[in-house]
Amino acid sequence: MTKQVQQLDHVIIRFAGDSGDGMQLAGDRFTQETAVFGNDLSTMPNFPAEIRAPAGTLAGVSSFQLQFADHDILTPGDAPDVLIAMNPAALKSNIKDLPRGGDLIVNTDEFTKRNLTKVGYAGSPLEDDSLEAYNMHAVPITSMTVKALEAYEISRKDAERAKNMFALGMLSWLYDRPAEGTLSFLKAKFASKPEIMAANVAAFQAGWNYGETTEAFSVRYEVKAAPLPHGTYRNISGNTALAYGLIAASQLAGLPLYLGSYPITPASDILHELAKHKRFGVRTFQAEDEISAVGASLGASFGGSLAVTSTSGPGMLLKAETIGLAVSVELPLIICDIQRAGPSTGMPTKTEQADLLQAMFGRNGESPVPIVAPASPSECFNAAIEAARIAVKYRTPVFLLSDGYLANGSEPWHIPDTASLPDLSQEFAFATPSDLGDNGFEPFRRDPVTLARPWAIPGTPGLEHRIGGIEKADLTGEISYDPDNHDRMTRLRQAKIDGIAADIPPLDVDDPDDSARVLVLGWGSTFGAIGAAVRRARKAGQSVAQAHLRHLNPFPANLADVLSRYDKILVPEINLGQLALLLRGRFLVDVISYNQVRGLPFQAAELAGVIEDVIEHA
Repeated sequence: MTKQVQQLDHVIIRFAGDSGDGMQLAGDRFTQETAVFGNDLSTMPNFPAEIRAPAGTLAGVSSFQLQFADHDILTPGDAPDVLIAMNPAALKSNIKDLPRGGDLIVNTDEFTKRNLTKVGYAGSPLEDDSLEAYNMHAVPITSMTVKALEAYEISRKDAERAKNMFALGMLSWLYDRPAEGTLSFLKAKFASKPEIMAANVAAFQAGWNYGETTEAFSVRYEVKAAPLPHGTYRNISGNTALAYGLIAASQLAGLPLYLGSYPITPASDILHELAKHKRFGVRTFQAEDEISAVGASLGASFGGSLAVTSTSGPGMLLKAETIGLAVSVELPLIICDIQRAGPSTGMPTKTEQADLLQAMFGRNGESPVPIVAPASPSECFNAAIEAARIAVKYRTPVFLLSDGYLANGSEPWHIPDTASLPDLSQEFAFATPSDLGDNGFEPFRRDPVTLARPWAIPGTPGLEHRIGGIEKADLTGEISYDPDNHDRMTRLRQAKIDGIAADIPPLDVDDPDDSARVLVLGWGSTFGAIGAAVRRARKAGQSVAQAHLRHLNPFPANLADVLSRYDKILVPEINLGQLALLLRGRFLVDVISYNQVRGLPFQAAELAGVIEDVIEHA
C-alpha cells in the first residue's frame, strides 16, 4: 500500500526491554545504518549493572536512545519522540520520559498478568485510558516473530529471542534506514549457525514487511543526511576511539604499546579492543587485580614501552601507590579512568564525573599528575594522543578522565589524515652513553625546558641507576634523606607539571559578539548538554559565552584572564562541585556550581533554564 512520506529534521528513538531482549544490539544496528546513511547522530546506551537481572523486573530494564538529524547535534536528546517498549517493565520505567503525543510502540504479547504483577500494575495499561496521551501502536511482536519463523528448525525460545530483529526491521522501514549492513552483520555473526542466521534474517525482513503492509503506520518518515565536512567517517564509541588513539600514539612515538588492565565496568572495552591489535605491536595483560595491572604497566614503561593502565573509580584507589611511584621515578604512564557513579561499587553502569579530585590529590605526599579530559566519544581519540604526548615528553604519569556516558555513547568520527597527527618520536629520546658526565650517568639531570629526566632503558651500558620509591638525590639518583634535597625534588616535580601550561593551547571561548556577561564553563562529557543548552539560550535572544576545559591539570595559561572577563561563571558538573572547588581555590572566583549525581547526563532544556536564571540575576 502507498504511504505518505513525512520529512523530519531529527528523531529521538528509545529501544527499551528486558536485558535479555537484545535492545543494545538492536539500537547499535540501527545506529550503524544511520551512520552509513549520513545523518549526524548521538547515542546513549543504558543497561543494568547485574549480568542478568531478574527477567521482567524494573531492575532488568535495558534501553538504548539515539538521536539522528539532518544537521549538527550534540546530545542523544532529552526525551524520546518514539519509545519501543518490549514488556511492562520497559513501559513503566520509560513512559515518564515520553512527551504527550509521542509515538509509543508496545509489544502486546508480553503484557501478561504475571509480567504486569512483577512491576506493580494492577491491570493492563493497554486496556485503560492511562496511555491515551500518546500515539500508541499495539503490536504483537513476539507472536508475529514466532509465526514468521515456523518454517525454521529452531526452538520456540530461539524464535522468541529474534523479536529484537523484528522490532529493528519494523523501525528500519518506518524511518527509511538501509538494511544491507544489518543483513550482512547477521550473516557474519551467525555464520557457524546457519539456521539461527536464517531465522534472524527472516525476523528482520518480517518486521520490515509488517511496517510496509500494516495499516497501523500510515506515514513513513525520512530524515535527510546531514551536511558534514568532506572526508571519511565511521561511527565510533568513546572506548573504541580511546583504544585507537592509544594505538596511533604508539605508532607516532615509535614505541610498543603495553596495556596492563583488570576488567572493570565501564573500562573493560578498552582491554577488549586493544587485544585485537597485536599486529600493531600491542601487548595486553589481563591481570589478577588492579595493583598487579598498574605495576606491570609501570614496569613496561621502565622497559621502554608506551605503558597504559585502564580502570574506573574503585580501581583508581588501588592503583594510587604505584601511580605515586611513577611520579617519584618520573616515568611515563597513561592512566585511563572511565568514571562511573560511586562511592564504592556505586552504580557501575551509570555515569558520573566524580573522580576529578581523586585524580588531582588521591595519592600520598606532593605528587602532581597532569589530567586530560575528552569532551565527546570521538574526541577520546585525540585525548589519548595528547595524554601520550605529555607522558613521554615530560616523563610523567597522566590521567585521562573519560566516563561511562562517553565510553558507551557513539557519534560520527571524521577519520583524521595521519599527516595531521603530532610526531611524538621527536619528543621522545632514550638516554645514550653521550649523557654520561664527569661523575657518570646522572638519571635526574633535567632538560632545561621541560624539566624531564632521561628515560634510561634497562641494560643500556653505562646507564645503570637506582629505581624505587624512596626519595632520590638530585642529579645522581642516589637514595637521599636530606631535607633540602627533598624540598628541591618536590618543587622540581611540581614545576615540571606547572610548566606544561606553556605547552597546551589557550582556553578557547565561544562568545559570538564579545558582549556576554555570563560564561558557562564545563569539562568532560558535559560538553554536549552545555553546547545544546547554550544554543537554546541564544536562540531565545540571550547573550551567553561557553568554554570547555580539556586540560584540568595544569589549567590553560589564560584561564585566569578568561574568568576575569565575566560577571558570572556557571559550572555544571555531574558531581557535587569538584571543578568549582578547584576554581574557587586557585583563582578566588565565586563560581556558580550546578550539580547532579543521578547517574545520567544533563538535559539541554534543564541547563538552558539554569542559564536563563543566571543571566536574569547577573
